[in-house]
Amino acid sequence: MSKRAFNFNPGPAVLPLPALERARDEFMDFAGTGMSVLETSHRSKDYEAVHNEAKALIAELLGLTPDYHVVFVGGGASLQFAMVPMNLLGAGKSADYVITGSWSKLAIKEAKILGAPKVAATSEPDGFTYIPTKLTLDPNATYVHITTNNTIYGTQYHAFPDTGSVPIVADMSSDIMWRPIDVKPFGLIYAGAQKNMGPAGVTVVIIRDDLLKKCKEGLPTMLSYATHVEKESLYNTCPVFPIYMVRNVLAWVKEQGGLAAMEKHNRKKGDLLYGALDADPDFFRGPVRKDSRSFMNVVFRLPNEDLEAAFISEAKKLGMVGLKGHRSVGGIRASMYNALPFEAVQTLVNFMQDFRKRH
Repeated sequence: MSKRAFNFNPGPAVLPLPALERARDEFMDFAGTGMSVLETSHRSKDYEAVHNEAKALIAELLGLTPDYHVVFVGGGASLQFAMVPMNLLGAGKSADYVITGSWSKLAIKEAKILGAPKVAATSEPDGFTYIPTKLTLDPNATYVHITTNNTIYGTQYHAFPDTGSVPIVADMSSDIMWRPIDVKPFGLIYAGAQKNMGPAGVTVVIIRDDLLKKCKEGLPTMLSYATHVEKESLYNTCPVFPIYMVRNVLAWVKEQGGLAAMEKHNRKKGDLLYGALDADPDFFRGPVRKDSRSFMNVVFRLPNEDLEAAFISEAKKLGMVGLKGHRSVGGIRASMYNALPFEAVQTLVNFMQDFRKRH
């Protein structure tokens, strides 16, 4: 096998090699069926075992209590921007949204179609360079929506807001499973799998029973959380292979020592890369306030765009891919999800130091 790249892509992102090797080894003959998992019925006993194991791993790793339901849906986080207010907002109801980047702006845009959301805080006037901590919250809101990590701007919540009795609804697409969390404040969590949990094509939704009971009735069948909970994510043909890969990835996470081990691993990578930025801030210009820095997506600029283009090109020749910043902001972005090895970050830092000496 050719040498694997150091994959800094923001998503779809790096997957653990053992999870990929497991899929490779079972690809033509899944569970002794004589068929690929891609050919296996989503209602077969063989697939059912994978489906249930994936759900159980999510519950175990996050420490979910029995009042939380785990479901698999399609459509990515983008569909959840609409499904959340469609299920939870209605006449006379409101929700608070904290705006910390492009994805939370899209989330409130969808909510405005379906209800009357309010902006509890926003960091947009300062270029989304920090996570707001002073929120104007409505104690009668149905929920408070946050985006826990912002892939484009490189910010991340390190302490979740105190919302009192109002449940938090969180888009955790880009940092779920990066560390242990207390799930009790969260009434609903949703996350596209393609960062820390698996490939693109499946979204994990975790909804607490009290919030499920508040969901509106009379919705289109596939857009109702109740449908997916009642039918165990099997109302229609579910994304079998992505869920199979979620199982593989989370089994790997468990084998590594769970989320405590992931946090230690991720902080070690982040400390190394941010240390390199801080050692030469005039050349490697990190825009994010230190208390809001993301351990998943590190963004920085060089003195000019020509240098940035050269940096990305030279890094790619050395086997480091996916370092170009989002098209809306430019610059450099190193995405460092759970499966990215420490060696990749060390290689990047060594390259940064060499690049600096030559420029």
